[in-house]
Amino acid sequence: MSKREKRLWRVHTEGLAFLIGTAVLFAMSLAYLYIQFENKLPFWIWLVCTSVLLGLCINFYRFPKRKQQSTDPRAVLAATDGKIVAIERVYEPEVLKCECIQVSTFMTIFNVHAQWFPIAGKVTYQAHRDGHFMSANLPKSSEENERSSVVVQNKEGQLVLVRQIAGAVARRIITYAEVGETYETDEPLGFIKFGSRVDLFLPLDSEIKVELNQVVWGNETLIAVLPEIKSVK
Repeated sequence: MSKREKRLWRVHTEGLAFLIGTAVLFAMSLAYLYIQFENKLPFWIWLVCTSVLLGLCINFYRFPKRKQQSTDPRAVLAATDGKIVAIERVYEPEVLKCECIQVSTFMTIFNVHAQWFPIAGKVTYQAHRDGHFMSANLPKSSEENERSSVVVQNKEGQLVLVRQIAGAVARRIITYAEVGETYETDEPLGFIKFGSRVDLFLPLDSEIKVELNQVVWGNETLIAVLPEIKSVK
């Protein structure tokens, strides 16, 4: 856990039911072992195992409270925690239908799996598409895996596409964004369970502020600065 996350974090609401059910199941199994067996060694072994497993589950569903400080409307913040695995010029055929700069962040099961809005603005598009479940660190996963796409338009009319991508283990993508609603960067965009990837598609002239293999923090790390819109006189 990073020093940032030690300030204040709580369990994400997406994990409450799972964690409560798991804790109850573990408690029942421990009670059974304690009552049924005179030799308490199996009980103590299972107690250690269940404590570790429950701790890992709580760690996975942690939801740190973060407050971004940027006041620049053109600043694009990281949408999630993880490592930058791609920075490249691509043609985005599904939604924007133009060339963009794609910045991809890969999450392991040890990262925070919540997503935040990378820019403040109005959601103009949201769609979920079924697909495959290949490893999320592969380039093809952006186009072929199950995914959810959200387009946010800032006050200057610039568009940023956020794509949540399922991985080989992840089987559920949750997206809170609703078309027509306006959101701030501090607001949660969604949640992906058990390791996956988030792609950002930015205007070509954006100034990229991260490098390959850099570790980033959702709602904190500056990913890019959108190009300045020149006024027409």
